Amino acid sequence: MNDPIADMLTRIRNANMAAHPTVDVPASRVKTAIAQILKDEGFIENFEPVAGGHQGKLRIVLRYGPEKERVLTGLRRISRPGLRVYTSKTMIPRVLGGLGLVIISTPQGIMSGKRARKIGVGGEVLAYVW
Repeated sequence: MNDPIADMLTRIRNANMAAHPTVDVPASRVKTAIAQILKDEGFIENFEPVAGGHQGKLRIVLRYGPEKERVLTGLRRISRPGLRVYTSKTMIPRVLGGLGLVIISTPQGIMSGKRARKIGVGGEVLAYVW
């Protein structure tokens, strides 16, 4: 696997489209930080580390509306191993006019675009979520 972040996003997207309540992904610090951002912004219910394998897993609990409608409509990997995408603090993109979320890897850690704009730091654009 060349791109573990894209693998995580694809697993979440597939489980969401199939209306699964949870999805398991191999754990890492980067994936835990991304899951924390998705939880803080209200796109997933919760996540928890689960023992299993040599590196463990993250169990992500997906979030749905009262009529089983999807809260998470789309996930898109932007920067990938073959084409890295960087942004300055003044050019941080907005997803769906501010309704979506951009996840950025900065020197201060992985954070949402809203937080990066607030503290005035740019970095690598990892993904768009809407």
